[in-house]
Amino acid sequence: MKAIRGERPGSGAAPRASWRKRLGRAVATLGLAAVLPLAHAAYPDHPINFIVPWGPGGGADLLARTSSKIMQQQLGVSLPVINVPGADGVVGMTKLLTSPADGYSVAVLIGDTFALLSTKHPPFQLNQVIPLAIMIQQPSGYWVNAKGPWKTWQDVVNAAKKKTLTVAVTGFGSADDISTRYLAHKLHLHLQSVPFSKPGQRYGSILGGNADILYEQTGDVRSYFDSGKFRPVLFFYPHPVPIPAFSKVPVSAQLGLHVTLPQFRAIVVRAGTPPDRVKKLADALYKVSQTQAFKDYLTQQYADPDSYVSMQHAQAFMASWLKQAEQTIAETK
Repeated sequence: MKAIRGERPGSGAAPRASWRKRLGRAVATLGLAAVLPLAHAAYPDHPINFIVPWGPGGGADLLARTSSKIMQQQLGVSLPVINVPGADGVVGMTKLLTSPADGYSVAVLIGDTFALLSTKHPPFQLNQVIPLAIMIQQPSGYWVNAKGPWKTWQDVVNAAKKKTLTVAVTGFGSADDISTRYLAHKLHLHLQSVPFSKPGQRYGSILGGNADILYEQTGDVRSYFDSGKFRPVLFFYPHPVPIPAFSKVPVSAQLGLHVTLPQFRAIVVRAGTPPDRVKKLADALYKVSQTQAFKDYLTQQYADPDSYVSMQHAQAFMASWLKQAEQTIAETK
């Protein structure tokens, strides 16, 4: 204490100031340490919602459930499937587009919903979503009751020139409806679209006589085809279908009909999602596409073996598909 009293006046100010600086730095360091874990929390650190804009049991639902199981192992979090059906998929897409752009919501966007972007008042725009990948492509086509009078596409053409045939479709403005209106215009056929929003209703329509023709993709009606209830008469595809069971079924391109619009199912996130999270999700989907389980799924769905389109090319694929839809609509006016 004597030594302290003997110091020059003000000689303790410097040590006290130095002590305060060290204390301030320590507090700042502790504060920064508390913030850093939040700022750099690993993504993902909680479940990712997998939105399916259609009801349970359909093709979009099956894709989501197949992919989510595999992605869960890669990402370390669950991806619960949330079915949000309604308005040809628009209700589910609205849920995605009103969710935060944080990578914790992804959605299945299928051709039937995407076709609505070709209408005068589209429900959303392509630039509002980022396609992470095209996961599955399936030939869509016309199917008839296998016990009915029509065995070939020419049989259907002959009948549709004499009377009106009804075609079961998902909804007006869908790829189903666009293709049907194109054929009616191009070949002077009496074809009328009849919407059935639920898959079971569409499939049952040609068995129960509520419709004459069904527009549907291969995999979704596989059980009906394998059991001999449905017969395909025409596929809307740019080249022969690479599936042995359908090698003798004509495709639209072979007949000079410039409409294909194959059914596709993409996984998308909302535009504005951080690039690092987009990449992580896209990488996970690529790994999904390479698994044997997913390849088996494609085979079971009668899908094109080369279905997968990476994020780098998915945007161009969808833009080209949409352009064809717009051109097809223009031809029918």
